[in-house]
Amino acid sequence: WNVPYNFNNGDLTISKDVLYNYLENNTKIPWDDLKYMFCDIFYGGHVGDDLDRRLMRSFMDSLMSDALFEDGKYFAPDFPVPSPMNYEGYKAYIAEALPDETPKMYGLHPNAEIMFLTTQSNTLFSMLMQLQPRTSAATDSGELSREDHCKQQLEDILDMLPDNFDMIEITDRVEERTPYVSVCLQECGRMNELLTTIKSSLKELALGLKGDLTISEQMEALMQAMYMDSVPARWEAVAYPSMKPLSPWVKDMLQRCDQLVSWSSDLNLPKAVWLPALFNPQSFLRAVLQSTARMNQWPLDKMALITDVTKKELAEITAPPREGAYIYGLYMEGARWDKKGGCIRDAILKDLFPEIPPIYLKAVTVDKADVKDCYDCPVYKTKRRGPTYVWAFQIKTREPASKWILAGVALLMSADI
Repeated sequence: WNVPYNFNNGDLTISKDVLYNYLENNTKIPWDDLKYMFCDIFYGGHVGDDLDRRLMRSFMDSLMSDALFEDGKYFAPDFPVPSPMNYEGYKAYIAEALPDETPKMYGLHPNAEIMFLTTQSNTLFSMLMQLQPRTSAATDSGELSREDHCKQQLEDILDMLPDNFDMIEITDRVEERTPYVSVCLQECGRMNELLTTIKSSLKELALGLKGDLTISEQMEALMQAMYMDSVPARWEAVAYPSMKPLSPWVKDMLQRCDQLVSWSSDLNLPKAVWLPALFNPQSFLRAVLQSTARMNQWPLDKMALITDVTKKELAEITAPPREGAYIYGLYMEGARWDKKGGCIRDAILKDLFPEIPPIYLKAVTVDKADVKDCYDCPVYKTKRRGPTYVWAFQIKTREPASKWILAGVALLMSADI
């Protein structure tokens, strides 16, 4: 689920009662009516996210049909439907023979359990770290005090930070305000805001550690976050969703700056855009639509974005396409991309986030959008999913799309746990 829901026994009880009444009053099971009641009213009444509704419908479709009564039918992998028996027999089956829960039972890949346990472990260690005393003094073992550690770290970060982008100089070089140029300028402006916040907060903390300023609550929070190697909340507020610890977060931010430096140097569309490096990737995807619409004088509301996973390596892309754009840097969770077959396949065990090849984005009119044999794959900024949703890319598949819906397959802009 993208959002946690408070499903409860009341939902189960009313669903059971309605099912009983429908079965008593109909000679043929009204599957469509039951699916609507369960999926859109009883359980679905809790669900506000469209992708979660899609998941719920897929569960209903896989479970509720006449095929349920076929001999040898499976509720799910490793979960056969028991043979017809009396009430006592069903009670005994549930108590003694019900199979153990596994990810496959719910349509998930075994990697989901690895991911779940890893996340639990990380949460536990994070909580233990937060319970450590906030000591200020250096220890007998020679370990740096919290203040000395933060002082050293802030000096290192300040030394690495680049200068802010000269927005006046960049704007003066603009010959035509194309959608792509607008995205570049917006991204440079957002990066300036982040760099300014980081620099000012670190310089303020440096003065506080010297004794020139009184340590405020904001400084204390910044110091504690740096000591815990987590991104300070003050920076997160003007940054982008990320699950990285502070050290790799800073390195990642500098790489994002590098892309913007290169892009803003000539304001031409890069040969391939590192989409996860943008503050607002949706604006770039909309720019692809706007650029094609302007070129062909098509109405924007009649346009659709088509995604094609290429067979190219990033190094093989030497120039941007004549229409659309190349993007890269996305990871797949729950499945993998088969480069030879040109379609989505089952994931490889323990390969949690395989990177997919560069994607070609192209805008077409809605009537020419070929989405046959495709899975509408949601794209998220982080593993948290939910509010980090970006877009839905069409990914080629040779199997029913419902398989990948149940498996929770998605594209992520960051593979951090």
